[in-house]
Amino acid sequence: MVIFGIGIDVTEIDRIEDMIERLGERFTQRIFTQEERDYCESQKAPAVHFAGRFAVKEAVAKALGTGIGKDLAFIDVNVRRAASGAPKVELTGDGKAFMERRGIRQIMVSLTHAKHYAAANAIAICAD
Repeated sequence: MVIFGIGIDVTEIDRIEDMIERLGERFTQRIFTQEERDYCESQKAPAVHFAGRFAVKEAVAKALGTGIGKDLAFIDVNVRRAASGAPKVELTGDGKAFMERRGIRQIMVSLTHAKHYAAANAIAICAD
């Protein structure tokens, strides 16, 4: 296992909640996949879950070294829950193409929430 890169992000839950209140679907559709929106909106406190997924997307962008832009869009990163409840990511579009070009085989993520913040770590792993 060879580590391609690591990333971390901390997101203020209130900031995401404010964006959702001000911009509504214009914000959520630009940043989150339909699967993510369905999951977050089904939760008791949607903003907490949206903030967590936002943090994962930013951490993944940092682990890949791309930032959000030409090689990776927010919508290219889909955050799912494994059967165990742990977060996992699937990349599509330009993000998936970037992974394939760089030989990245897996992105592992960790996600946590607190009263005011959501935080995530990501590690991009290449084949040996």
